[in-house]
Amino acid sequence: MSELQGYRGLTLELLKNANVKIGDYIRIFRDGDVFEGLLMPRIELGDSNHIVIKLANGYNVGVKVSSQTKIEKVEVEKKTSEAMVEFKIEEKEGLPTVFILGTGGTIASKVEYRTGAVYPSLSTEDLYRAIPELSNLARIKTSVLFNIFSENMTPKHWSEIAKAIAKILREEEVNGIVIAHGTDTMGYTAAALSFALQNLPVPVVLVGSQRSSDRPSSDAALNLIGAVRAAAYAPFAEVVVAMHEWVADESIVLHRGTKVRKCHTSRRDAFQSVNSKPLAKIVEDKVVMLTEDYKKRGEKELTLKPEFDEKVALLKFYPGFNSQLIDWLVEQKYLGIVLEGTGLGHVGKYCFNSIRKAVDSGLVVAMTSQCLWGSVRMTVYDTGRDLLSLGVIPLEDMLPETALVKMMWSFGQTKNPEKVKELMLTNLVGEYSNRLPL
Repeated sequence: MSELQGYRGLTLELLKNANVKIGDYIRIFRDGDVFEGLLMPRIELGDSNHIVIKLANGYNVGVKVSSQTKIEKVEVEKKTSEAMVEFKIEEKEGLPTVFILGTGGTIASKVEYRTGAVYPSLSTEDLYRAIPELSNLARIKTSVLFNIFSENMTPKHWSEIAKAIAKILREEEVNGIVIAHGTDTMGYTAAALSFALQNLPVPVVLVGSQRSSDRPSSDAALNLIGAVRAAAYAPFAEVVVAMHEWVADESIVLHRGTKVRKCHTSRRDAFQSVNSKPLAKIVEDKVVMLTEDYKKRGEKELTLKPEFDEKVALLKFYPGFNSQLIDWLVEQKYLGIVLEGTGLGHVGKYCFNSIRKAVDSGLVVAMTSQCLWGSVRMTVYDTGRDLLSLGVIPLEDMLPETALVKMMWSFGQTKNPEKVKELMLTNLVGEYSNRLPL
C-alpha cells in the first residue's frame, strides 16, 4: 500500500504538505471546524475533494476539503500492535471440540480500498484469534478449505465441503463442525449439505455475517460465537444456519438447512425459516430448542452422498415468460427442471406444449411456488390439474432453491427419472413441512 493510497489532486497535495501518511493520527481544520482521526486509505475511484479518517468511535467519515483547509499530524502515544503480540490461548480441560472450516465470505473479509468493496482475506484461524471468548466455549481446531465469495460457489464446491466434513468426522474427535460461509448462497449450501451428509452424528453449523469484521456494527463475532456454541452443545445432529434473530445483539437463531432463505440484502436478521419453525435459538448463552422434531446427536455412522449433477435448471415463470427457454434446456440435454410457478403452482397455458415435450423427452419437471408462505396445491384449478396430467410433479412447500439442490443431488445418485421422482417426493431431511405454521 502506498503512503497515501487513493488520494490525488488537492487532497494529495494537502496531505503531502502536512507530511503525513496512511495510519497517522491527524487533525483537520476546516471553516472553523476541527476533525481528528486516523488517516485511512481512499477509494481510488472516488473524488479528489474528501479525506477519509477513522474517528475514535470506530466509524469512518469523509471530510470535504478546500485549498484553505489546514492539516497537521498529531503525536499520540504508541501502543504495541496487536499483530506483534504473541497470540496464545490456554485451552481449558474438559471442553468439547469444535472444528471450524473456512470457505470465505463476508465473515472473513476486509475492505478493498481501490473500489471500496469487501474481499475475502481472513482465514478462519484469524477469526478465532480475534474472538478469544471462543476459548471458554470449546477447543477450536481450524482449517481453510477455500476462500471465495459465496456467489462463486458451485455444486462442485458443495461436494468438496461435504467430503471435507466426512474426513473430519472420520479422523477427528469433534463435538460439532462450523462452516464459515458467505451469506448470499449459504441457503443453497446448507440444503446441499443436508442431502449429502445424512445420518450425521453431530451438528454441522453454517455461519456468515452481513457486515465485515472491520466494521463497528459487524455481526461476525456474535454469529461465530453462537455457531460454535450450537456445534458444541446443541442436542440435534443436523445441518443448520446460525445468524442473528433480530437486528439487535440479543439472540442467534438456528435454521434447518432445507427450510431457510436469505430474505434481506443487508439486515443482520436476513435469514428466516420458511413454512417451518427454526430448530433452536441461543439466548443468554443457552441453546433453547424450539421444536421436538429433530434428529438427535449420537454414535451414528455418517452416510456420505456428495454427488451432484448440474444439468438441472430453476425457471421462474412470469408474465411474458418465453417457453422456448424450456425447449432450449431439452436441446441441451438437461435432466430436470424446477419451475417456480405462481400461486398454488401455475404457469401460462402457452407453456404447456414445451412442458409436454420436456416430459416426453425424459426430463423430470417439478413445480414449486414463488410465494414465500404456503404450499403448492395443483388440484384446485384447471391449470394445475392440466400440469399434473402433463407429468409435472408438485413439491408442496419445498423452497425453490432447496428443490433445485435436491434435484441436482437426486440425479447425482441415479440417472433414472422415475427413481429421481421418487426421491423428490420423499421427505428425506425435513425439506417438506409436516404441518405448515399458521
